[in-house]
Amino acid sequence: MPEGNRVSRISVRGFAVASATAVTTVGAVVGVASGADQGTSEPVEAAGTTTLLADIPAGQQVQQASLTDQVVAQSDAADATARQAAEQGARKQAAQDAAAKKKAADEAAAKEREKTLAASRGDSRATFPFKASYTVAEVKAMAQQIVGSGQYACFSNIVTRESGWNYLAVNSSSGAYGLVQALPGSKMSSAGSDWQSNPATQIKWGLNYMNVRYGSPCDAWSYWQVHHSY
Repeated sequence: MPEGNRVSRISVRGFAVASATAVTTVGAVVGVASGADQGTSEPVEAAGTTTLLADIPAGQQVQQASLTDQVVAQSDAADATARQAAEQGARKQAAQDAAAKKKAADEAAAKEREKTLAASRGDSRATFPFKASYTVAEVKAMAQQIVGSGQYACFSNIVTRESGWNYLAVNSSSGAYGLVQALPGSKMSSAGSDWQSNPATQIKWGLNYMNVRYGSPCDAWSYWQVHHSY
């Protein structure tokens, strides 16, 4: 047999062996022999070069299938675990976000309540720039801040009837002085030496007087409505 045909057989056998180890089916390889006469050809034998799946022992086939199933199962389990972890993380983050929003809302509501409560209570320590004279609107604004919205209406009812919001008012018969008609007016010096000319000082003294004697401006107003004095 010509040397070229021998090489072809070796090559075919090597390819068949490599394919068999990969558990694939290789068809019969037929080589065409080349001789001196180009018109004739000799089939190249591929004996022993074909490995079919049916030729693999059944035990090995089952083992291979089992390994494949294990790999698939492990992959599915890993995917399920990853999805579960992602879902848990998302739920945890959502809960944290909701808690943070609720905390912020609660803090904002608490500040608003404190602000409202502070406005209701007023600020007896509030200070105001000194002026040579004050309008009624300015005096009322001072009272709103000092007395607070919770008691301002009652305080205003008394002051309106006692002095008409005139911080320089003097009762000609009794000598009572100022917004709340303190008698004598010098009593208001306990709130400040400028009691004669500073409406804020008069308001602070009057508020303290109503709180101490009656409990609050509204309690003082209740008394005033019955006795027309306080």
